[in-house]
Amino acid sequence: MRRPFVAALTAVLITIPAYGALPDGAKAPDFSTDASLAGKEFKFSLADALKKGPVVLYFYPAAFTPGCTVEAHEFAEATAKFKGLGATVIGVSHDPIEKLNRFSVSECRNKFAVASDADGGIMKAYDSVLPSHPEYANRTSYVIAPSGEIIYSYTAMNPDKHVENTLAAVKKWQDDHKKS
Repeated sequence: MRRPFVAALTAVLITIPAYGALPDGAKAPDFSTDASLAGKEFKFSLADALKKGPVVLYFYPAAFTPGCTVEAHEFAEATAKFKGLGATVIGVSHDPIEKLNRFSVSECRNKFAVASDADGGIMKAYDSVLPSHPEYANRTSYVIAPSGEIIYSYTAMNPDKHVENTLAAVKKWQDDHKKS
């Protein structure tokens, strides 16, 4: 009786696609894309940002949706803390840059940049595709060390812990590198 149950459960689990962020220790895929800070467009380059310190790269499904607005507000409120630790924050979604120009002002409160991944290439490179709607990014946050190594990743549709968790990861990285 137990074998048919185990076999059935195994079959179900095999058919569920595995979605997850890139693992800690992986090399972060480099990218450049159009971004907006305080409504002003610029070209964001991960390689250039990493020269200044760690990067908090967070993916979100769509600008101006409830969860993404909450997350943007929380990152905006924490921007000074991230900057104090030498970290750059960049949010990425599939939204066109024109929409992100508005989002960067109203929801990001002119505090940090958001970037357009209109063709979905960046979210695919980072395994941050929303399983139920592959045209959107999954809510995934990464902390990338200046070496280009991913030192932390977190995926959860609830935006509540993304800022807290990435801030703790940046602080831990800073503390570890002060000792070295």
